[in-house]
Amino acid sequence: MSQHSVDNAPKHVAIIMDGNGRWAKMRGRPRLFGHQAGARRVREIVRACPDLGVKYLTIFAFSTENWKRTQIEVAGLMSLFRRYINKEMQEFVAENVQVRFIGDRPRLDAKLRNLMDEAEAQTAHCTGTNLTIALNYGGRDEVARATRLLAEDVAAGKLRPEEVNEETLTRYLDTRVLPDPDLVIRTSGEARISNFLLWQSAYAEYEFVDTLWPDFSKEEFARLTGAYSARDRRFGAVKA
Repeated sequence: MSQHSVDNAPKHVAIIMDGNGRWAKMRGRPRLFGHQAGARRVREIVRACPDLGVKYLTIFAFSTENWKRTQIEVAGLMSLFRRYINKEMQEFVAENVQVRFIGDRPRLDAKLRNLMDEAEAQTAHCTGTNLTIALNYGGRDEVARATRLLAEDVAAGKLRPEEVNEETLTRYLDTRVLPDPDLVIRTSGEARISNFLLWQSAYAEYEFVDTLWPDFSKEEFARLTGAYSARDRRFGAVKA
């Protein structure tokens, strides 16, 4: 990618990683085989970010709705998350990747929550790619939780009702330390946003691609970020 393209690259890319189950089914394997392949793909995409000018990468790992899946698949995913975080922690540090998690943590098991806390603490000093993993995350749930916290502060007299606006609410979101996503990618051919970063992606560009997540390559990632770089973004304004 040229220097001009990197300069105009999306600084924050969010990805709905879809298609692991179908990828596994096409190979006659269980769904968890696809999730394992998808986890390996994450590493390649994280490593591609610096050369593409992407500073922030947010991935949708497990939604608040995913609890509706079979108990076997949910248990397998939770085990995969624990192994992934444990295995990748030193890699994140070595590659200067800062890791954070968003979502409603209390429903997750204590061992997984402890690993999440440890990963955040161990990579807090890293200054390279910012990797945010959405785990037990839902956009509406996030806004509801933020609103509840905001209401508690109003009730406690820490905030006046007339001070509540878009900027105020943003400070209560899980993503309060992150810029809004510039580009949201969804793999596997589905063209919906599935309750992902609803508030934050109000002005994001969207790309829906047919590729199943385990097949999503760094070359395709580069093509999509390159296409974004050529777009004219006006945020509701009109150029003179």
